[in-house]
Amino acid sequence: MQAFGLAAVALCAAVALQGSEVEASGSQCGRASWYKMGHTTASGEKMNANALAAAHRNLPFGTKVRVENLANGKSVVVRINDRGPYAGGRVIDVTQGAAKQLGMIKSGVARVKVTVVGGKGKLNGC
Repeated sequence: MQAFGLAAVALCAAVALQGSEVEASGSQCGRASWYKMGHTTASGEKMNANALAAAHRNLPFGTKVRVENLANGKSVVVRINDRGPYAGGRVIDVTQGAAKQLGMIKSGVARVKVTVVGGKGKLNGC
């Protein structure tokens, strides 16, 4: 019985550690921009400016992330299907459709929090 109790404590500690790692590595803060680009994304998909998609430097294609505009609280879930951004200081480029939902069309850039909500991608935290 005592061995079972120790195993349960170890399992709970492992689950707690795993949860804190996910929290600590599940988001990234920085600047976002929106873009219209060529005909094909880095993943090979046809570019659709109205789709809820984005470019990120290293998240796996297909990863879903929530992008929150920290200035107005608006957010949108996008799917990573392209590479970038290549402008300094930016962490993500979103499509025009996503930018409309974030309320950043006129400004072109916004301070955002990016959080992984689906897929195997990991971020380093804000």
